[in-house]
Amino acid sequence: MPESPTFTKPGEFIIGCNYWASHAGAHMWSDWQPKVVEKDLQQLAKNQIKVLRVFPTWSVFQPLRVLYTHSLTPFEYSHGEEPLPKDEAGQAGVSVEAMEHFKILADLAEKYDIKLVVGLVTGWMSSRLFVPPALERLNAISDPVSIMWQVRFVRYFVKSFKDHPAVIAWDLGNESNCMCPAQSREIAWLWSASIANAIRAEQNNLPIISGMHGLGCDPKGKNSWLIQDQGELTDVLTTHPYPAFTKHCDHDPMTTIRTILHATAQSRFYADIGGKPCFAEEVGNLGPMFCGEEETTAFARAQTFSLWAHDCHGSFWWCAYDELPIHQAPYEWNAMELELGLFHEDRSAKPIVAELGKFVDFLQRLPIDNLPPRTTEAVCILTAQQDQWAAGYSSFILAKQAGFDLEYQYVEQPLKDSQLYLVPSVCGSRFFSGKFWRELQERVRNGATLYLSHNNCLISTFKEVFGMEVETRSRRSNKIVEITLSGLPEKLTFSTQADFKLQLHSLGAEVLGQEADGNPAFTCAQYGKGKVYFLSVPLETNLATITGAFHEDAAQPFYKLYQQIAREVTSNRVVSKDHPQVGITEHPLEEAKRIVVMINYSPEAVTTAANLAKGWRIGECWYGNAPASGACEIGANNASVFTIFKS
Repeated sequence: MPESPTFTKPGEFIIGCNYWASHAGAHMWSDWQPKVVEKDLQQLAKNQIKVLRVFPTWSVFQPLRVLYTHSLTPFEYSHGEEPLPKDEAGQAGVSVEAMEHFKILADLAEKYDIKLVVGLVTGWMSSRLFVPPALERLNAISDPVSIMWQVRFVRYFVKSFKDHPAVIAWDLGNESNCMCPAQSREIAWLWSASIANAIRAEQNNLPIISGMHGLGCDPKGKNSWLIQDQGELTDVLTTHPYPAFTKHCDHDPMTTIRTILHATAQSRFYADIGGKPCFAEEVGNLGPMFCGEEETTAFARAQTFSLWAHDCHGSFWWCAYDELPIHQAPYEWNAMELELGLFHEDRSAKPIVAELGKFVDFLQRLPIDNLPPRTTEAVCILTAQQDQWAAGYSSFILAKQAGFDLEYQYVEQPLKDSQLYLVPSVCGSRFFSGKFWRELQERVRNGATLYLSHNNCLISTFKEVFGMEVETRSRRSNKIVEITLSGLPEKLTFSTQADFKLQLHSLGAEVLGQEADGNPAFTCAQYGKGKVYFLSVPLETNLATITGAFHEDAAQPFYKLYQQIAREVTSNRVVSKDHPQVGITEHPLEEAKRIVVMINYSPEAVTTAANLAKGWRIGECWYGNAPASGACEIGANNASVFTIFKS
């Protein structure tokens, strides 16, 4: 079977933005001013924004009206008072005038060497529905009449522009899962399949991009829109990682590690579980009430380097222009939508424009075509009955602070090969099947390491695997748990929370941490050729809810637990560091040469140790400062990119 098309090559990275015309925003097609559009595109191209995501508004491009006879019985569909023409456009319900306007946009894009990602079913934009009048009262996701007309529109549009040189990808639509509820996973799958198949019916060479926001991964959970299904039906997955709209992300300042890593962690979450490339299709600061222009620039710099280093393929800012001059809904409804652009309403550039241009220049100067994939040491297994994003997000940050990288998988997927398995904050009794558990045990018996943290879960063969016996289980009257770790290189006492207490007795496991009453809380046992670590509290889901848990001066260094768990696998790393706000990725070029990306996820300049394994040397510095004398200086929210080689 041929590989699915993608709009980037492996390791390639695209800087782009989402585009509405500067004078009218989402009303650009009903207030069509091609001179303004050309001026916009000329300015964007001049500032090195060469890929735009654009939106043919559904209600304008398919302006269907239904004419009724007696008892509100539909009689025919029309454009205004005129019956639909009998030609191909008319039978698709499509406005020829709107299509002509889009061709002007596409031709202007070609003129200025700009490529277009087209969001086909744009029925939702900035909290407002834009649905053809005839279909407004129907569920756009589940109603067969609505889907029929969507398919007709998509087929006609794709057929019309599939060969236009400016168009490089089709997007199912702008956050189409926000248009109307999908009452089941099957309904969401059917809608997605209908639109994707409509695209493929007319062409099969351009990639199909998901365009969705806020997907889940648990088939038995409340979210009908699953990462796995979008991965099955489309070629490229997308995230829209706004902290205020994503659970557990709206805690910390924009320029700190949790917020910056949001886009990276979520994009890897989607790509790893969905099995398809993923990029951050919409990123932004959500306006001046969230952070200033200087802070926005710093945030964007660190976030972009992080996405690039983790094979996340692209970053598209929301959006090109501020929309303060527009006095129509949704801009009259929602103050958040008005100041999100790269350019002010007077067309002056915000500082972020120059910063993104610097990153484009950096990519163009690189002596390699594309960044090779980073090395990963661990697989983070997300389980049923838990908050998968909370557990996975915290695990990603802790691993980054501890100096290693992980990839994700959902428990119902085939077990990935790894030397380290992280199973964070497990809850319930059906979190994975007996078959999966037996396979995981077999991997450990053969030499892998397993870490599992407990959130009131019931585990079969607990004694045999973990070397511990549960004497009693009870709810805690005081949920605050203090754990003193004496089995680490330094003695530490942590404070966290748990609803349940397991009174444990060691059957051979080494006790690395104890509660205040001496009850074992963090243990390690030999299991075959491998090791198993057990933590009796749901560390990861707890941290997801605590403001400042990863960056404040008083933050507890929980990442040192992860350092202990990963100590053996991280010995294969060539570069190590000691600063928890600095992340490292290693990218093998060949057996004796690697690219190293060090990113400072904090708003202050830092100096971190940068120790190289024996026999390795610093090579070329491609960005920032290369390590010297075992240390590396990295500016605030900045990076260092250099090569290392084995002498």
